[in-house]
Amino acid sequence: MVLSLLVDNLPENRLAYSNRVFVSQQDFEVLKASVPKDGSSPKDPKMLISLDGDAVFTASPHPSVPLGKIALNGLQRRSHTPQLTLNTEVKIAAYVPDGMDVALSALSCSLDCDKLSEDFRRQFVMSMFMPGQELAMDHNGAKLKVIVEAAEHAINDGRKPRFGLFLEATAINWSSPSGASLRLSGQKSGAMRTIIPKDFDFVKLGIGGLNNEFNQIFRRAFASRIYPTHLVEQMGINHVRGMLLYGPPGCGKTLVARQIGKVLQAREPKIVNGPEVLDKYVGGSEEKIRALFKEAEEEQRSEGENSMLHIIIFDEIDAICKTRGSSRDSTGVSDSIVNQLLSKIDGVDSLNNVLIIGMTNRKDMIDDALLRPGRLEVHVEIGLPDETGRLQIITIHTSKMKEHGRIDTTALEHLPELARRTKNFSGAEIEGLVKSAASYAFHRNVDVKDLSKAIDETTLCVMWQDFELALCEIQPKFGANNEELSAMYRNGIVHYGPAFEDISSTLRRLVEQTRTSERTPLMSVLLEGSAFTGKTAVAASTAVDSGFPFVRKISADEMIGFSEGSKCAHISKVFLDSYKSPLSLILIDDIERIIDYVQIGPRFSNTVLQTLLVLLKKDPPTEGHRLMVVATTSVPHLLEDLGGLIQAFNVSLHVPQLQSGDEIRRVLQELVPMSPADMDSIAAAITRPIGIKQLLMITEMARTDEETVSSDRFLECLHTCGY
Repeated sequence: MVLSLLVDNLPENRLAYSNRVFVSQQDFEVLKASVPKDGSSPKDPKMLISLDGDAVFTASPHPSVPLGKIALNGLQRRSHTPQLTLNTEVKIAAYVPDGMDVALSALSCSLDCDKLSEDFRRQFVMSMFMPGQELAMDHNGAKLKVIVEAAEHAINDGRKPRFGLFLEATAINWSSPSGASLRLSGQKSGAMRTIIPKDFDFVKLGIGGLNNEFNQIFRRAFASRIYPTHLVEQMGINHVRGMLLYGPPGCGKTLVARQIGKVLQAREPKIVNGPEVLDKYVGGSEEKIRALFKEAEEEQRSEGENSMLHIIIFDEIDAICKTRGSSRDSTGVSDSIVNQLLSKIDGVDSLNNVLIIGMTNRKDMIDDALLRPGRLEVHVEIGLPDETGRLQIITIHTSKMKEHGRIDTTALEHLPELARRTKNFSGAEIEGLVKSAASYAFHRNVDVKDLSKAIDETTLCVMWQDFELALCEIQPKFGANNEELSAMYRNGIVHYGPAFEDISSTLRRLVEQTRTSERTPLMSVLLEGSAFTGKTAVAASTAVDSGFPFVRKISADEMIGFSEGSKCAHISKVFLDSYKSPLSLILIDDIERIIDYVQIGPRFSNTVLQTLLVLLKKDPPTEGHRLMVVATTSVPHLLEDLGGLIQAFNVSLHVPQLQSGDEIRRVLQELVPMSPADMDSIAAAITRPIGIKQLLMITEMARTDEETVSSDRFLECLHTCGY
């Protein structure tokens, strides 16, 4: 039964505080007859009705309401969408609740006073409420406006209730609105604070691969802020006021901080770039720091514990918070900024309603006092994503393509393979990879010779081969430069005999041990032998074949003109970068050249030597990360007494020269076509051990315009080279 009634005013002002609507006795009987039971009694006749199918109210008959009209108070008329005016026609029907689907287990209201649960329950039990509804309440003569903020069903099935029935057992959570003159107090005054939305999802924010990091951030920085104030006071703790995000460039530190600031139900975050704080006037920088905290201070004075959270984000915080005393200028501005920031975060009048988020990739430069508990106490490393994280990031950056059908199905199927092949790619580098792949798709649909030609939009699609081309174009900062390493053995590796096979198999076992063993996170190998024996080629080949995602080379040619301090800094940076990768390999070529060893004197750089000794014995600090170091030297006998440099390596392998005729013949077979008789005569002429690189050079000298090499020509070149 649906009735069409006209909106009217309440016949009496006191009825406004009942939160009911009123109809005539005749209309009430008609509606009542359409339902089997309404829960009313003769003393208090009432029933639930729906108004236009959007709102549910408790209706009662009143003798002063004319037939065909329904009386609503001003709040009820204004809360309707659209607002109701007098004599507006509305559709009224009896509402039958569907079991526990409408029974509320909890109700959150926004009030400006305390301890109203008993009055509220007495006045409004068995009433229907919906989120956003406004109602009038009379409490000890005070006229109050109550706003229903949120509601939860007794049976939480994940659905958001449109409305619900308020029962005796329904719990009420009170909170006072911002700017209220009265504060809530007492044990039941606080409500669970929802500072993080229930539908929060990092992927929706464009952040992937940081689930573990966010769990740590939530536990350390936000968990305590969700609980009511009285529970936090009973625990006797203060909220975390500061958090530092650090890690390699391009891994998402700034993105995480910005998106956390957006998603939190707090004040609009203030984002400050470190260098922007600096001011040309004396005291200007300190004034800018104070201005950042001004609003939080004023709100804490007026609101106390009910103050909302204020978030201040410092990007590149190392620019303004360097270790005090390290600055070389005479102004002392950097030290003053640090002092001002320390006093604001955890000074005499410290704030409990602020959260400072700092970001840096140079954690070592920040003043230690700023990193202690009570200040920026939560340190979260935003490192390189693992395979699962890389797949999430790739999915995020290709979501628009997938949504609009601009990516081939084969490419979508191969995204997990792309995640496997992008080892040690940062989030920014993965984004660059997707952009590079898209650029190939754009270029494929453009006629360079005629740019005015219309573009066929239907053919614009990113293919799997576009991603393969992009992989060749985008190189990760913490990856392996296989092209540079392959250039160190352009002529390939010749397996010339049992001696070389022993070295090769030993290196393969050591690589596998580094990859799988949990007890040897650091493996160091020294390849020693005479000059021209191919030590560098063997080391480079081992690095490429290992498949480690991070491979770096340290050689003397990279540090020409460097001072001792610069050399130490360069070597240290390579090792520090290697610690950020799960699997790393460092190739140290000609270690005697790196330490400036000269036999006459002898002379060497003790500073560089001590740096190598320390780093060669230091395990990667991150659990589960492993490092292999492969070094080469041609003068092991001269380095034995240099502070135990040779002894610092776990394994020392001797790379021999070619000695037997069979080894020489095997190398010649690999290098150049030659008759067996010529090979035998050359092998017989080489009576002393010879390095494989020297043999290769002589062979190339003997090679003429013809493809073959004669024994006479070879022996002539052999004597020319002083053999």
